[in-house]
Amino acid sequence: MLLAAGVLTGCDKSRSWKSPQELLAEYMEHIEKQEYEDMYAMLNRESSGNITEEDFVKRNSAIYEGIDIQNVELEITEYDEEQMIVSYQMAFDTSAGNVTMNNEARFIKGEERYELAWSDELIFPGLKETDKVRVSTIEAERGQILDRNGQMLAGKGTASSVGIVPGRLEDKEKAVSEIAELLEISEESIENKLSATWVKDDSFVPIKTLVKVTDADLESDDPDETAGQEKKRQDSLLEIPGVKISDIQVRQYPLGEAASHLIGYVQNVTAEDLEKHEGEGYTSSSVIGRSGMESLFEKELKGQNGCRIYIVDEEGNEKKEIANREVQNGENVRLTIDSEVQKDLYEQFKEDESCSVAMNSRTGEVLALVSTPSYDNNDFILGMSNEKWTQLNEDESQPLYNRFRQIWCPGSTFKPVIGAIGLDSGTLDPEKDYGNEGLSWQKDSSWGSYFVTTLHAYEPVTLENALIYSDNIYFAKAALNIGADTLENYLKKLGFGGELPFDITMTASQYSNSDHIDSEIQLADSGYGQGQILVNPLHLASIYTAFCNDGNMLKPYLVYKEDPAGEYLVEGAFSAEAAGTVLEGMKKVVNDPNGTGYGSSRIARREDVMLAGKTGTAELKTTKEEDGRELGWFAVMTADPEEENPILLVNMIEDVKEKGGSSYVVGKDSEVLSGWFTRWAQ
Repeated sequence: MLLAAGVLTGCDKSRSWKSPQELLAEYMEHIEKQEYEDMYAMLNRESSGNITEEDFVKRNSAIYEGIDIQNVELEITEYDEEQMIVSYQMAFDTSAGNVTMNNEARFIKGEERYELAWSDELIFPGLKETDKVRVSTIEAERGQILDRNGQMLAGKGTASSVGIVPGRLEDKEKAVSEIAELLEISEESIENKLSATWVKDDSFVPIKTLVKVTDADLESDDPDETAGQEKKRQDSLLEIPGVKISDIQVRQYPLGEAASHLIGYVQNVTAEDLEKHEGEGYTSSSVIGRSGMESLFEKELKGQNGCRIYIVDEEGNEKKEIANREVQNGENVRLTIDSEVQKDLYEQFKEDESCSVAMNSRTGEVLALVSTPSYDNNDFILGMSNEKWTQLNEDESQPLYNRFRQIWCPGSTFKPVIGAIGLDSGTLDPEKDYGNEGLSWQKDSSWGSYFVTTLHAYEPVTLENALIYSDNIYFAKAALNIGADTLENYLKKLGFGGELPFDITMTASQYSNSDHIDSEIQLADSGYGQGQILVNPLHLASIYTAFCNDGNMLKPYLVYKEDPAGEYLVEGAFSAEAAGTVLEGMKKVVNDPNGTGYGSSRIARREDVMLAGKTGTAELKTTKEEDGRELGWFAVMTADPEEENPILLVNMIEDVKEKGGSSYVVGKDSEVLSGWFTRWAQ
């Protein structure tokens, strides 16, 4: 009876064990969680070749983590109870794509549970103890960023990698000191690289990447002085025994400072990047866009690395392919940008704190976006020193600051907008003489000591003359006639207070620091672009397109289209009649000798093309007595609807008080326009 009871007890205990199928599922769950010790604890040691825990963990972790196994799914297809063999199908994702395989797992009945009889074939069918699993990666080629004419704005370039072959150093201490001085880095950083565990006497140890100097840089009619100095430095480095300079492929930005805020740059991924973008195909050797177009179009540009997983025998011969994902190079991104316009604007304004926008006024294509002063985005590729980074960040002129994304007080460039709103709303009669008030005016004594001032007295005081002479008083009166509610409604329709629909996020333009224009004085000041009016320059350019398109405001865009037909952002922003009337006045601003865009020495008027525009200065100060800075503006565009090569420029310089005011901007834009029309005439 006791024997029978013991047998029954044993049977009951066996029935309470987890089944081989359940244990296999548990084992597979441990794989994705990298719980290799728990996996080892499920083995039958003897039938598993008496493998040690250390060797088991090392083997499994190297393979499973090497292939980046994820999303493991298990399906039991059959169970042989007599042989205790579980047949199953296993599917999982790897760095080379999805893998599905059929396999078998054998179990042993132990004293307290079923135990797994492990072998290398449980990892991959056919894998032997002496075999190795290889993972080879082919880096995807990052796509190029091109301008409208196919010129490269970002793409493959060549740089010079300065390195040391340790075994060839004759006097290491002296050599390291000389190299550090020539490369402007610390001796310690060089020593750290030379002491890396992988370094051997015949290794090439990269120390620093320098710009590649070509014969063309040195032999041109106008040789680059910087290139000559760089050539001398690299020649001096090569005179040191053990130094070698090799060509390497790098990301290159041909326009450099002229387009750095627009194009941005790439950098090597960090651990934080890999965590944030897990599963998106990034590896420790990948680069990622940090700013500008490089960041905005990261998904299109980066492509997908190719990856292959395969088994080799102990002699290195391939036995079996597990998975293979073909490399997919990144896409090229073609922009509407015109490199020549981008460079011309930069050259004209590079010494100023400014921003510039160029557009095709009939299609909305953005031809240039420039912020100055600037920085060279190639420095981020070659390796920027801490000193250089500190210098850029501490520079009072803020070269890293992207000015074309910000909002600024528009001054008199806002007057055409007020004129069009007044005409469209029926509150402004363009032919009415609103009276010569002299150089200062206030509505009544309720304004206290506050007066609106202007620079010129003229007659008759009509809309056209008010534009020509840029009369603050006229447009202050116009704003009061329009009224705060009507003005706010029009400005909201034009996009104030909302995000401009554009590839690059621009700061939203505003008409007030609050939800409303709160006083008569604020309303009057708004009429001539002061008060609390702040406008993004690209948004202002978009509004100005309405004057060239029968009152319809174009949507700006940056990605090139073969068919550049314009898309309306606001259809009927103004009536065609209102837009046309204001445009006629803006023509006079540039072409009438009294116009502020005509000037004396810095003239915008051209004999070959009819231009229209508006100058503007905006004084920035917190009190009436304060001597504030002046923003200088000029917005100018081709006015003839038949012009084959239309262009619209909007430029702002932060401080023009000692430079001649807005006429300083006019002169620079004249040079840019000259380059534009000259190129088309050739």
